[in-house]
Amino acid sequence: MSKPSHFLPTRAAALARLEEFMPAAGRYAAERNYVRPGHDNVSRLSPWVQKRLLLESEIVAAARALWSFHAVEKFVQEVYWRTYWKGWLEQRPEAWTRWVKAVPRLRESLSSEQRATWEAALAGQTGISGFDAWAQELVTTGYLHNHARMWFASIWIFTLRLPWELGAAFFMEHLLDGDVASNTLSWRWVAGLQTPGKTYVARADNIAFYTDGEHAPEDSRLASAPISIREEPLPKVALWTEDQAQLTSLKTCERIGLWVHPEDLAVETGELADLNIQAVNAVRPHAIRAHSGWSEKVTAWTQAALEDGATRAGKHFGADVSSGEVADLAASLVEWAKANRLQAIVAYRPFVGPWLAEALAIEAAMSAAGIPLIWRRRAWDAEHFPHATRGYFPFWERIKSAG
Repeated sequence: MSKPSHFLPTRAAALARLEEFMPAAGRYAAERNYVRPGHDNVSRLSPWVQKRLLLESEIVAAARALWSFHAVEKFVQEVYWRTYWKGWLEQRPEAWTRWVKAVPRLRESLSSEQRATWEAALAGQTGISGFDAWAQELVTTGYLHNHARMWFASIWIFTLRLPWELGAAFFMEHLLDGDVASNTLSWRWVAGLQTPGKTYVARADNIAFYTDGEHAPEDSRLASAPISIREEPLPKVALWTEDQAQLTSLKTCERIGLWVHPEDLAVETGELADLNIQAVNAVRPHAIRAHSGWSEKVTAWTQAALEDGATRAGKHFGADVSSGEVADLAASLVEWAKANRLQAIVAYRPFVGPWLAEALAIEAAMSAAGIPLIWRRRAWDAEHFPHATRGYFPFWERIKSAG
């Protein structure tokens, strides 16, 4: 079982784990489905990747440098899953907004019987072998193997008959790698919403086999068939793209500020690295924990990761760093920009989720103050997001054909 201390919230720890895992990456395809103590058969890089303390491009480059593509195709494919989920949700953000609205409504509407089942599930006290251990591991470590996440979600939805939205909320509360796109859409996939007509039903023999017999639930304790879950079709929106006129104007600015947030904490690498940054802001809003539904552990890990990213940014740019917690992030950033006589603020644009809501509020406040906020998008995302229009495998074939 992974311990939280293994996930140090720093880029240095991420790079160390990447280097440690690479010699085993060629065995990933054969070993990845086994859920074993310690989870050494999988990379466990996801908490760092979610904060972009480690970049997807760095992982793929490391794997390709050491192994043939054939040997690490499955591992590389899993890296691209995260990109696919993000690109898909950027084009259908209502999948997230519906979930946000549903969670409090569903919690309030649970029957007494459902509430008892829900509370037992959260505490890992259902009596279902495997499920209870995974609930407790999640809360204790902030991590679950992906196969265990699938089993857990299936049992939650089809065996316990609990709303998938509340299961996704439980994961977002405790996962150190909690990602709006990956988490929401994975739960939707298990429930049969993401790919209509395709559900994932956990089987007792599959659990027993891939846990090496550690967990062997009785067949009679698990649902043998899915239940039908339906929804209104999701509207599709155009992908956000960079404003080229703004990027051109940025070249004439002598005093630029950088906003650093926990969805991209390797700003010294990439599109922003060569800018003449005069000041760095990594202040966080007090209400983000409530808006995101994070546990204290996830909140503390996120704050520490943000501090690591901000410290590195300050050193890279030779700029002063503002940090801490404020009640109104947008107002705080406007005051900071004025105090530092900044002509523009630049940042990587957050993805669909609570940080984007903060970002749009900042943008509006900056606009009112006459200070442009210029968004960037990493080349990796700009290249791949447009292809996340249908299912994953057409997306993956496009990636493969591009080399």
